[in-house]
Amino acid sequence: MMPNGPRILPVRNPYSGEFDYEITPPTPDELAGICDRLRAAQVKWGAAPLEHRIEVLSRWADELDKAYGPLSAADYTDTGGCLISLMSPRIVAGSVRAWAADAPQVLAAAARSGTSSIAASISFRTQLVPYPLVGVISPWNGPLMLSMLDPVPALFAGSAVIVKPSEVAPRFTEPLLETIRAVPELAEVLTVITGDGQTGQELIGQVDMLCFTGSVPNGRKVAQACAARLIPVYLELGGKDPVIVTASADLDQAATAVLRGAAFGTGQVCFSIERIYVHEDVHDEFVDLLVRKAERIRLNYPDIGDGEIGPFGFDRQAKIADEHLADALAKGAVIRTGGPSRQLGGGHFMRPTVLTEVNHDMLLMQEESFAPFMPVMRYRTEDEAVRLANDTHYGLSAAVLAGTAEEAARIGERVNAGTVSLQDTFLTLFKTRDIGTNSFGDSGLGGDRTGPASILRFLRKKALMTQSAPPAPLARPPIPAPPPAAPEPASSAAPAPATPEGDA
Repeated sequence: MMPNGPRILPVRNPYSGEFDYEITPPTPDELAGICDRLRAAQVKWGAAPLEHRIEVLSRWADELDKAYGPLSAADYTDTGGCLISLMSPRIVAGSVRAWAADAPQVLAAAARSGTSSIAASISFRTQLVPYPLVGVISPWNGPLMLSMLDPVPALFAGSAVIVKPSEVAPRFTEPLLETIRAVPELAEVLTVITGDGQTGQELIGQVDMLCFTGSVPNGRKVAQACAARLIPVYLELGGKDPVIVTASADLDQAATAVLRGAAFGTGQVCFSIERIYVHEDVHDEFVDLLVRKAERIRLNYPDIGDGEIGPFGFDRQAKIADEHLADALAKGAVIRTGGPSRQLGGGHFMRPTVLTEVNHDMLLMQEESFAPFMPVMRYRTEDEAVRLANDTHYGLSAAVLAGTAEEAARIGERVNAGTVSLQDTFLTLFKTRDIGTNSFGDSGLGGDRTGPASILRFLRKKALMTQSAPPAPLARPPIPAPPPAAPEPASSAAPAPATPEGDA
């Protein structure tokens, strides 16, 4: 930061370890000005027919396709060569086109009209009113893709959107802004700013609702700040996803699924597999298979374009992972393959790490590690497996691998998680258009983030009520006097005869 000048934040390259990029957050006054501009432009955007928004956003999808090279390259650098970066621009463009197809039916279905079930003279209809300005604070582990997950449906709903990505992975913002500027109508209602936690706090003070993706501790702070302003907040937080492998499962396929679910993206995915429960009858065979498969996985060093495992995207995460590993080893865990992180070049790398003899006293079975750990624990009965899977304060997603889909479903129905992958892991990405879910425990707060209803988060529902009869008067109508009481009829019973004296 220059004296009396703007704040300048250096950005570390996760692969080289060098600080080779920098960002300049807006000042509070600049941020307020940006938000005022977006809010003013939203009036026209929200009032326009949905068909107009579809046409504008469809042109943006074309611009995203044109910018695939710069976008994926920036994201690739931000993540240290994570393979998701090669898919992210197409995922975002695909999301735009999917909402262009889905939004008309979803919004039409949300509109209601009819006659009051209480008074036949009163009719009603729904008006859907977008929140004027939606704020999005996105994480570093899927920079481009996660930064756009919430803005796309919000824009179709008619909101203006301002996005603040993580200061750890901001390189994609400039090529993304180029695509936005190429569509002038969109540039009026969508922008991306850079900044750190301070900028995020200032952003909360300017918006009408907020979407946040990040850690549980930071999510709590965000929720409290939004509660103080009485604005809605949607949180997707951490996970500690379990997988249950039954005795009847195809163990080779199960080991393949578990390895991919645990080590993809260096384990830096909120729905990564982090706890593995295997029936005692097949535990040893499964571990041997998992170890052999894990040992064939390659680091993308010294060639960033080769290998499946990249460095930690955030160097502090390597320290957390090493602390979790050291805690487990001190409490009796055994490393079967892999081990602590190591610095190669300037990056912090960790091989897929399989552990046995683990238990729930260990940090790597309790807290989100965000690392390619595969701790395997035995279970004896189905009830025990479910109890272990549910023994967590998280509840984002889970998986079950069994001999049949029916067996997997029976167990999956008992696991407390928002998404349960059956006969595979890592299926969360494939629900985006089709089904909404809710997180369990501390893994999130708010309505559907995926599925058709997720667009409705950005709309307030108004009821317009019409009375067709004359309004009821306030004056109390006269209360009729009660009718006079009827006289009691005379008794027709004969008097009782006198009892002769002396009779008993």
